[in-house]
Amino acid sequence: MSISTKHNAKIFRDLSIQGHLLLPNVWDAASARIFEAAGFPAIGTTSAGIAYSRGFCDGQHISREEMMHEVAIIARAVNIPVTADIEAGYGSSPGDVTETVRGVIEAGAVGINLEDNAHKKPLSLFSISAQAKRLAAAKSEGERQGIALTINARTDVFLLGLGTDEAERTAMAIERGQAYLAAGADLIFVPGLLDPRAAQDLSNAFEGRLNLMAMPGAPAASTLFNAGAQRVSLGPSVMLASLGNIQNIAKELQQTGTWSTIEARFFGFAEAETLFKHR
Repeated sequence: MSISTKHNAKIFRDLSIQGHLLLPNVWDAASARIFEAAGFPAIGTTSAGIAYSRGFCDGQHISREEMMHEVAIIARAVNIPVTADIEAGYGSSPGDVTETVRGVIEAGAVGINLEDNAHKKPLSLFSISAQAKRLAAAKSEGERQGIALTINARTDVFLLGLGTDEAERTAMAIERGQAYLAAGADLIFVPGLLDPRAAQDLSNAFEGRLNLMAMPGAPAASTLFNAGAQRVSLGPSVMLASLGNIQNIAKELQQTGTWSTIEARFFGFAEAETLFKHR
C-alpha cells in the first residue's frame, strides 16, 4: 500500500468526522477528474454508474474483479480520496467482504459503502446479525492492512419501502443502524430517505453519523445537513443526468440533424485534455 493511500485515508476519515461533506459519485476517470478540478475534497464511486458504463444492470451483476478494476482506474486518476461503492460485498459471507475490502485497498480507495440488501428475490435484507458480522469483517481487514478505512453501512429499508409506514421504516432503520455502528461502521447510509423530520430522528439515534443520498426532488444539501446528515452523496444521479443529455443529443440528431444540444453543453477538447495533461 502506498503512503498516499494511507494519507488519503486519514484525510477522508477527518472529512467524514468533520461533517457537512457533499460527496459526488463518479463512474470513470473523466468524471472523477472533473469533480476534483471543481475543488471537491473527495469523491465516491457509483456502482450503478460503473455497471451501466460496462453494459450491466445495477445490483451486483458486475463481478468483483471488474468492479475493482474500475475503482483502481478512478483512484489513479485523482489525488483526492476515493471511497468505493461495493454494493453488498460481492458475496454473502464475511469472508467475501474481507476479499472485496482487500481489493478496494489494493485499488487505492480508502472507504467503502456496504449495503444490507441481499439481492435475492423476493427482495430482502441480510439479518441484522449477519450484516453486523460482515461489517466487522470489513473493519478487521482495514485494520489488518493498516488503513483507517471509513465504513459507510447502507441500509435499504427506505429504498425498498419496507414496513407499513414511515414510522415503522424509521424504527427499522434505527435498529439496524445502531447495530451496524456497534459492529464498526462509521456512518449509516439511508438512501431513499428525503424527509428532513425523519432524517433528524435518525441522526439523533446515530449521534449524527448519517449519510443521505440526493436525487431529483430531494431538498437542497443545506436542508439535509441542517436535518442532521453528516454526509450527502449523489449516488448515480450525475451519471443518469449525463445519460439524459446523451439521449437528448440522440433525439435531436435523429429528428433534425442538428447539434444545438451538443453546443449548449460542450465541454471542449482543450478542457478535456487539460484534465489529464499533468498525470
